[in-house]
Amino acid sequence: MSSKPVQLSFLLIIILGAISALTPIAIDMYLPAMPSIAREFAVTAGDIQITLTAYTAGFALGQLLHGPLADSYGRKPILLIGTLFFTLASILSAMAPNIEMLTWMRIAQGFSGAAAAVVIQAIVRDMFEKEEFARTMSFIILVMTLAPLVAPLLGGYMAVWFGWRSIFWLIALIALLIIVAITLKIPETLAVEKRQPFRVCSILRNYRSLFTSSDAMLLILTGAFSFAGMFAFLTAGSFIYIELHGVDIQHVGYLFALNIISMMIMTAINGRLVRVKGSQWMLKMGLSVQFMGAFLLIFGQIFNFGLWGVVLPMMLFVSTISTVGSNTMAILLTGYPDIAGTAASLAGTLRFGIGALVAAIIAFLPATSSWPMVSVIFCCALLSGFCYLLRAKKWHFGVEFKC
Repeated sequence: MSSKPVQLSFLLIIILGAISALTPIAIDMYLPAMPSIAREFAVTAGDIQITLTAYTAGFALGQLLHGPLADSYGRKPILLIGTLFFTLASILSAMAPNIEMLTWMRIAQGFSGAAAAVVIQAIVRDMFEKEEFARTMSFIILVMTLAPLVAPLLGGYMAVWFGWRSIFWLIALIALLIIVAITLKIPETLAVEKRQPFRVCSILRNYRSLFTSSDAMLLILTGAFSFAGMFAFLTAGSFIYIELHGVDIQHVGYLFALNIISMMIMTAINGRLVRVKGSQWMLKMGLSVQFMGAFLLIFGQIFNFGLWGVVLPMMLFVSTISTVGSNTMAILLTGYPDIAGTAASLAGTLRFGIGALVAAIIAFLPATSSWPMVSVIFCCALLSGFCYLLRAKKWHFGVEFKC
């Protein structure tokens, strides 16, 4: 915990939520402009889609470094430096003369933007104990979930009115405002005496302590498979709604908005109940609702319930993402307060790594029905619940490392 108690305020929640929203903004805001970018650079849709993969790859790798840096040099400096480089990468993306430059800048944007995702969790862990951490993260995620709801709509209008480059200029401006907010309102929460020396051997030992802990890894995988199920939907959902169920393109956003609304409702419930029930109980509840949504997806396909046989179960499944995510992290970081940044790094890297793998599996499977997406989501729900149940076994993985 930090040496000075920090009072949670509405303004602080808004700022922390805005910082956490940088990645959803960077991903979702330029999606409507992809066809425009492809036309200007005279490349295929696949070449433009690689820029999204590039951001995700940079984001996953960046988390491995930013966490240990935050444990060694403090939360605020790493958060500021990461957001500054994110701003510069956004400006260079707006000025990119070709697809190669844009792809490299997206890698840099993801790598530097990962600092926000990792450090925010470590900051909140420094401020609050387990249940209060989960409650606070729920409110932060509640603010953050507004980004994927608003960003595609805003990005679409920006692309039409001012061209696709204006989207990256706007992202840079948002990041610049966040730098000002961090400087003025975010305190340093890691006391100097609690900082870990930045040595490669120490970092590897910290990662080893996580990898060899069955409790830590199973918690991380519980959250990762839950997140991967949502990633499967993001990969295939638009195609299923438009191509298989005949939804108009301009109406698809409303169906996605239903998922965001359901997540906001469940997140608010989690924020209210976690103080009373505790993180363990809320995690079990979230996983139960998640599995129910995945089961109803299968049920809807077997009995051919059509569009709403996908939409309603997905609302149920996606509603639990923040509940599962915030409570797994609350339990995990409580067990590793001295290396909270490193623990958040590993959790984030595996979350996005498994999500990217699931997206690749979806892309590889034939896209002639809803079954590939539905099956993968059901498997993710099973694996998430299975990892949680295995925690009681207290297995050790037997990995040896000496440095």
